[in-house]
Amino acid sequence: MSESMGKWRRNSLCGEVNESLVGEELTLMGWCHKQRDLGGLVFITLRDISGEVQIVIDDESPTEAREKAVQVRGEFVLGCKGVLRRRQDENPDMKTGAYELHVSELRIFSKAKTPPFYIEEDIDVKESLRLENRYLDLRRPDMQRKLVARHRITKIVRDFFDSEGFLDIETPTLIKSTPEGARDYLVPSRVYPGKFFALPQSPQIFKQLLMLAGYDKYMQIARCYRDEDLRADRQPEFTQIDLEMSFIGEDDLMEVNERFLAYLMKEYNGYELDVPLERLSWHEAMRRFGSDKPDLRFGMEIQDAGDVASATEFRVFTSAIADGGMVGYIAVPEANDMSRRELDDLNSYLQSNSAAKGMAWASLVDCEVKGSIRKFIDEDFVRTCIRRADADDTAQLLFVADSDRRKCLEALGALRVEVAKRRKLIDTEAYRFCWVTEFPLFEWDEDEERYVSMHHPFTAPLEEDLGLLDTDPASVRSRSYDIILNGTELGGGSIRIHEQDLQEKMFSLLGFSEEEYRHRFGFLLDAFQYGVPPHGGLAYGLDRLVMLLVGEDNIREVIAFPKVQNSSCLMTKAPAAVSEEQLTELGITFVES
Repeated sequence: MSESMGKWRRNSLCGEVNESLVGEELTLMGWCHKQRDLGGLVFITLRDISGEVQIVIDDESPTEAREKAVQVRGEFVLGCKGVLRRRQDENPDMKTGAYELHVSELRIFSKAKTPPFYIEEDIDVKESLRLENRYLDLRRPDMQRKLVARHRITKIVRDFFDSEGFLDIETPTLIKSTPEGARDYLVPSRVYPGKFFALPQSPQIFKQLLMLAGYDKYMQIARCYRDEDLRADRQPEFTQIDLEMSFIGEDDLMEVNERFLAYLMKEYNGYELDVPLERLSWHEAMRRFGSDKPDLRFGMEIQDAGDVASATEFRVFTSAIADGGMVGYIAVPEANDMSRRELDDLNSYLQSNSAAKGMAWASLVDCEVKGSIRKFIDEDFVRTCIRRADADDTAQLLFVADSDRRKCLEALGALRVEVAKRRKLIDTEAYRFCWVTEFPLFEWDEDEERYVSMHHPFTAPLEEDLGLLDTDPASVRSRSYDIILNGTELGGGSIRIHEQDLQEKMFSLLGFSEEEYRHRFGFLLDAFQYGVPPHGGLAYGLDRLVMLLVGEDNIREVIAFPKVQNSSCLMTKAPAAVSEEQLTELGITFVES
């Protein structure tokens, strides 16, 4: 039978017992991690969020405590009262391995079934089973450390921006649907049948309105929602560190955020971050790394082989160049002994993970040309490519050709990262931050046959490109910037449009009629009539930031109760059907398609 705590209160955590408490009577509480009954001598490893400690019940303990101790099983919740003493056989693998509590009184607060998996670190269990029983998974010490780290990082964020004069202001989570980008999650209104709120994809419009209202520096740890396909670093509901500032330019915003990142890294793990951070324009990042989120922890920058490739008789190369495309390559160091199987695997990876039809390869082995295109090239061709990449004769050259220059660069970018992972060229202890700036303002959407915003429709164009808005929108660069860490986008933002006529022109270029943009954003345009300061902001993905700082590669590992790939919760079984009464109240009926 379970017992109550009564007047018992713990006066120490399990993982915090130390030399100063030896000889003291302590009351500890937690979960039984292990129980060993040696016949008259029972050892219990008691666990709480701070760690573990050994509990001992022997023939000197009261009879009642001994009788209860033999009943204890894994995950029973216990209260233990006794005197802390030094252990005769210290356990160097436990933080408290030099101590044990000699029990004088034991209470069983609640019993437990055998869990479906062990409550311990680094378990080899299907993720679906862990998420289905997340309340048990969260007991594991490594999961608890990650959520404690998330708390610490969040506190560091608040402390820094508070010290910089930012005001923490909440924005609403039931808003008007203004679809742009991902699909909105919609919430039906009972009071207004047939009408819907939306959950915010970000607080974008509201933080701009706060700037218009005169709140000079805003920040918020904001919940955001996007109905989109998931991946390892994406969730349908996620958390942003959301910022906005008035009367600033790009340099001002980058400077305060570089100081924030330096402060965060120093406070969290003692890492000294050198600032200012490297800045790359979007065009430079794509040209050198084939990605707008380049991983700078290793080399193998992309090289253009168009001039030498056009002189070959290899039709794949010459056709790509004739069509205005590109022949590019990377030089993999100390890899001219790559096996055919390894090269074929990389080719298969490239075909599955990019628009490229495949890759070619070449190398020098004892001054002899080797590779899939050796019939079409000579030693001078290979040496020119090696020299251009600042490599040596040990390099393996991997080529991609495409009539679309961007597709070629993106394929090489994906190949570059995959090769680095497979050949262990990445310094996993390094933190390489950089800014990527001046993204294109627009992208052309083939399906909708119109321009769409690369970021969002409130992003300002570069002033020197304003004249191109009417003549060449695709060439207009934006006043936008992303912050990148180790090949992952931590956050992004922009200087916003603060002129009403330019904002209306932006909507028109995006294909909205005046009636459409007035319907969607009329309240914002109305507000613009009352004086708007120049302003800009940035939002970090808090989940993603924590994931990288704790060394995980799956965002679900740093979220207490995450969703899975299809946006469902395995533990609660959400989303779920609701009653007919609830649907009737909302005026909703379902029609079979």
